[in-house]
Amino acid sequence: MALPAQRRSVNGPDDTEPPSNDPTISCRRCGREWDLGEELDAVGNQAFEQFALDHRRHTGHFPDGVATWRVECRHCPETVERIEEGGAKRWAHTHVRHTNHAVTIHGTDGTERVIEP
Repeated sequence: MALPAQRRSVNGPDDTEPPSNDPTISCRRCGREWDLGEELDAVGNQAFEQFALDHRRHTGHFPDGVATWRVECRHCPETVERIEEGGAKRWAHTHVRHTNHAVTIHGTDGTERVIEP
């Protein structure tokens, strides 16, 4: 998923800065790679997830290697997508507890699990 950062020229072909250790993310559909250093500074540990969600919001698709956990209420129109399983399960259990509605969790591997009140 993350590709090594490329060396960038500072003053000319013989003067380069060392590669960055910041995480990167790529998207074959866009033909681009991004350095997540700024996002890491701004949002910390959620940098990857936040970038992936923002990328989808702006382009309609996720970057390479990103799949989501989806939770759908079986009684009302509430749905959420989370990149991490834990976030999807937390939302599902909270929705069940507060609404007494059953929900379906769709895993990144195509599995489904129903949580009943």
